[in-house]
Amino acid sequence: MTDAEYVSRVHDTAAAQVATSGDAVVAHVRHELVELLRLRGCRFECGTLLGQPPRLEQDGGVSVGHRRWDLVRAGWPVGEIELRVSGAGRYYGRFLLDPCPGPCPRCPRASSR
Repeated sequence: MTDAEYVSRVHDTAAAQVATSGDAVVAHVRHELVELLRLRGCRFECGTLLGQPPRLEQDGGVSVGHRRWDLVRAGWPVGEIELRVSGAGRYYGRFLLDPCPGPCPRCPRASSR
């Protein structure tokens, strides 16, 4: 996928946010995450944080506990991975990603090496 295609997807997501309901935005983002990261599935959980699953960080890295996970060598961690959603200092919820076992084919960190 080219940089222009990534930018186009970001614009499409922003347009969905302005033009539709919250549920439609969540569905759109969930679809994009599944396609871009080649996930088995993805769900949105609104509200408070429960548990401490591995976390996909804003810089594209993954943290497990307080340690960085090596996506290149180890692939995705086992189990769901959270992607927190916040804006303007407010926490909205999180997407819980269900990756396929093995390498992360489209992670920026993995593709840059």
